[in-house]
Amino acid sequence: MTTVERTQVFLLPDLGEGLSEAEIVEWRVAVGDVVTVDQSVVEVETAKAVVDVPCPYAGRVVTLHGAAGEVRPVGQPLITIAPLDGDGDEPAGHATYREEERAGSGNVLIGYGTGHGGATRRRRRPRLVVAPEPTDAPQGAADTAVGSSPTDGAGPVAADAPANAGSTPVVALAGPTASTALAGTALVISPIVRRLARDRGVDLSTVRGSGPGGVIRRADVEAALTTPAARLAAAPDPQVALAPAGDGDLVVPLTGVRKVIADKLSRSRREIPEVTIWVDVDATGLLETRAAINAATPDAPVSILALLARICLSGLRRFPQLNARVDTEGQRIVQSAGVHLGIAAQTDRGLLVPVLRDAQRLTTAELAAELSATTAAARAGTLPPARLTGGTFTLNNYGVFGVDGSTPIINHPEAALLGVGRIVDKPWVVDGQLAVRKVTQLSLTFDHRVCDGGVAGGFLRHVADCVERPALLIAAT
Repeated sequence: MTTVERTQVFLLPDLGEGLSEAEIVEWRVAVGDVVTVDQSVVEVETAKAVVDVPCPYAGRVVTLHGAAGEVRPVGQPLITIAPLDGDGDEPAGHATYREEERAGSGNVLIGYGTGHGGATRRRRRPRLVVAPEPTDAPQGAADTAVGSSPTDGAGPVAADAPANAGSTPVVALAGPTASTALAGTALVISPIVRRLARDRGVDLSTVRGSGPGGVIRRADVEAALTTPAARLAAAPDPQVALAPAGDGDLVVPLTGVRKVIADKLSRSRREIPEVTIWVDVDATGLLETRAAINAATPDAPVSILALLARICLSGLRRFPQLNARVDTEGQRIVQSAGVHLGIAAQTDRGLLVPVLRDAQRLTTAELAAELSATTAAARAGTLPPARLTGGTFTLNNYGVFGVDGSTPIINHPEAALLGVGRIVDKPWVVDGQLAVRKVTQLSLTFDHRVCDGGVAGGFLRHVADCVERPALLIAAT
């Protein structure tokens, strides 16, 4: 009688906000380690944030599905755990996999959902992807054919259970019938290989696969790129083709946060007819006000950014048209009841815009505390994905980079963004006399579909007046 080990396979959970995949940053455990329930086992990077993923199972690590840098799709195996025996010493049974998974503790990332799906595993029919037809295969599948075994010629063979040594189950062709039926076609299992070929312009029908049954692997595509024919196919138009990367070139893949930033900014430029207006303002009074506040409350200092946020909230109360988004499918403009204020923050992982929800309910001191904590968490990569979406208006202090002005791109699908340049000494006329004042430039980029220049100009002028004479802010509230 065969002993079946009651292993438990933890699937990458649903990380929320429509995210479908995550990149493995660092494994916190190794094969053979003993883990406890809800112990953090891996750090992953999604399109929104870096997240520590806890495992709902306890036992000894049997398999790590994926290496650092690999993209794993939600719902695919992440780690396999073998329960310990009564002594807590060795896995209970032999290294084979059971047919059904247990649900585990149910304690997963708060707000993310378990993402396990049903508790019963079904035996799936093997699938072969014939390029270049589209497929719904999950991103991040293995790009090599592994786990295959000799067959009896009856047809395709699939690894129906989790593969050993961290591999991903694949399908290989076997038998003369399959070979004849698929003669002359390109066999691609991994979506990574398919995407690499598409991005580099390689015709997969011309590539000879080196995997079992002629499956095309990543190495085959990369090898094809070295041939003159492949380079010509990748650049059919010499006037617009990009030169291949050289040995000394630095290639930065657009993945994770950088990919989302690129996609979002590109979509903003495609869809939003944006206009930028700007004005120079005397910020001397604002700096004096901040100094007075901090002198009175040294334990809770207020930043210039917090005061600017307060001023923006005052302006949006007067001009709610800018606290909106355009629903193109519904052909309507939606004005938000609350101000979910986005704060542009430069981090090592790119430009992030964490959101302060219902910022209009916060006092100036609370705004300062929330801004400090939120931007620090964004730079540390500890913000949950939900804190990086849902903004209705963005404040961008690009003056920290030492620049005076900018025409920033709106954070889609918002309708406006206020930019603030550096504060520098400049000659300024005060009561008919030339004086040296602290001057900054304010810019407002807005979606011309939600309002005209009168509303945008009115908002920017109100903000400028409050910067120059902060007492107006008290009068406006």
